[in-house]
Amino acid sequence: MEELIAKRYAQALSSVSKNIKDIAEELNVLTEAVSSEEVMSALTSPIVSPEKKTEMILSAISDDDNTLVNFIKILGENRRLDLIPAISKVLNADLRKESNKYKGVLKSKKKLDKEELSKLEETLKRYTGSTIKLKQEKTDLDGLRVSVDDLGIEVNFSKQRVKEQLIDFIKKSL
Repeated sequence: MEELIAKRYAQALSSVSKNIKDIAEELNVLTEAVSSEEVMSALTSPIVSPEKKTEMILSAISDDDNTLVNFIKILGENRRLDLIPAISKVLNADLRKESNKYKGVLKSKKKLDKEELSKLEETLKRYTGSTIKLKQEKTDLDGLRVSVDDLGIEVNFSKQRVKEQLIDFIKKSL
C-alpha cells in the first residue's frame, strides 16, 4: 500500500519538476536523515503537530528549489512525511529506468578479477539491453549468484545443483 501511494507522489513530483535528478539527490539525503530512529519516531508521533514535522524536514533541505519545498509542505499537510524514503526509492528506480543503467550484486566464494567481471557485465548487457554494474560480495555459496533487483533478474549457478541434475539425468537414462 505504501509503495502505491509513494508512486503517485513520485509521478506528481516528476510531472511538475524540471530537474528531477537534483530533487532525487536531495530526497536521498532526506531519506538517510529520516531513517534514523529518533526522526522517524518524531514523524510518526501523534504528539508532534504536522506543522512542526514539516518545519523539521524543511530545515534539513535547501530553499533553492521551490518545487521540493512545496512538495514537502504538501506531504506535511497530508501527513505523509514518513513516505519520503519510499518516494525516494521510486524516483531512483525511475531515473535508473530512464538512463537504462542498473546496479547488481554478484555473490560467490572467490572474487572474480576485473576482466571476468566485465565479461559477465557485457553478457548481461547483451541479454537485457541494459548497462549493469556489478558489485561483488563474498559468500559461502559454491558457485555464482547474480541478482539485479530493479530488473527482476536472479541467475544462480551452483556446483551442487549441477551435480544433482547430472545424477537425475543419469538415473532417468538407466
